[in-house]
Amino acid sequence: MTDIQNIVEKQHRFFKSGKTKDTSFRLRQLKKLKRILQENEQEIFDALDNDFKKPAYETYATELGILYMEINHLTGNLEKWAKPQKVSGSIINFPSTNYIYSEPYGVSLVIGAWNYPLQLSLNPVLGSIAAGNCTIIKPSELAPNTSSLLAEIINKRFDEGYLKVVEGAAETTQALLSEPLDHIFFTGSTRVGKIIMKAAAEQLTPVTLELGGKSPAIVDKTADIHSTAKRIAWGKFVNAGQTCVASDYVYVHESVKESFLKTLKEEITKFYGSDPKKSPDYARIINEDHFNRLKQFLNNGNMYMGGPNNEEELYIAPTILTDITWDDPIMQEEIFGPILPILSFGNMDEVIDTLQDKPKPLALYIFSEDAKNQQKIISSLSFGGGCINDTVAHLGNHNLPFGGIGNSGIGNYHGKASFDTFSHQKSIMEKTTWFDNPLRYPPYNGALKWLKKLIN
Repeated sequence: MTDIQNIVEKQHRFFKSGKTKDTSFRLRQLKKLKRILQENEQEIFDALDNDFKKPAYETYATELGILYMEINHLTGNLEKWAKPQKVSGSIINFPSTNYIYSEPYGVSLVIGAWNYPLQLSLNPVLGSIAAGNCTIIKPSELAPNTSSLLAEIINKRFDEGYLKVVEGAAETTQALLSEPLDHIFFTGSTRVGKIIMKAAAEQLTPVTLELGGKSPAIVDKTADIHSTAKRIAWGKFVNAGQTCVASDYVYVHESVKESFLKTLKEEITKFYGSDPKKSPDYARIINEDHFNRLKQFLNNGNMYMGGPNNEEELYIAPTILTDITWDDPIMQEEIFGPILPILSFGNMDEVIDTLQDKPKPLALYIFSEDAKNQQKIISSLSFGGGCINDTVAHLGNHNLPFGGIGNSGIGNYHGKASFDTFSHQKSIMEKTTWFDNPLRYPPYNGALKWLKKLIN
């Protein structure tokens, strides 16, 4: 038996013990994980700084802070969510009492992503714990310092039959996927998502896929240009653009394009100074492969701002490209870096027609003071989620389910949605014995007309 087979077997045994069915046990584990994170905050700051010079503020805001808020929300609501939910009965089964039981799947595999290597590894785990599962965590090897720290702080504090971090590269993931699992949660690219889903299909294992895509920001002629530029710049260049819901490109109305570009450049300079390489608030690209892929895009269109880069430091300055078309290489794949193409439009219907023919993105952002335009875009285009007059911020509300559609993902999580994602909804009907409707039993002589009346 291999190490991975042994780990999976231990998790199945732990789950069969029934310990995780107890909501008080789940609550203790969530609070324990929060304490462990709090005790290791400095080590977490250091690991993310070593992986890609992530500023401490961004680490707290986009990694630790989100996890703390999620744990608080889960622990505050878990007992209510875990109780059987009574639902209405149906007339053909009168009298009956009906309930929905939320039960854990069993053993979950959570495969994390490198761009937010702490939060995207642990946030789904919180839902798995809350729902009562045992969980194997496979963090991304592309953020090795964070992966190593996760293994250190979790594996020494939790029973490996309950919660276990398994480090490794693609072959480790493949080995885990070949084992009998009860749920798989993956965050990453659409390409790898297809591989995960294919492997899961071999054993009919349910999956949640949090993928990506080209998420647009649409700026119409009524938008408040100052706040629009500031919020797009923030959402795009936090974490050096390595965010799955960052604006991948901007569609701006031709009448406000020049004003928008000028203001966008000003806001970026306010954020990071005239030389962002010296800014302590600007992250780096994760590795050389991603750096070289991004660098090729700098030749697309015209350089309005930015461009400086340094392979040794894995640095690419915040960059704005204009005169971009859908035929350019940068528009053929998700950018996932600090380069922002700008496209212009004259008619909103043209934008909608174009985007309806593109893969459905994970996010979409609308900047407009026109309520009709806002609703027209929301009702005409399909996407995972988004904001009106902001970017990225919807991830900070645990009452909003987060997830994609089509190429951008399957399923969602955050808050109650996380609990539901890692739970099977088991329906139970309880019947009394003091009444037994004779219409349902043969012989059916004359019963059909009464059945029709009852149903209609």
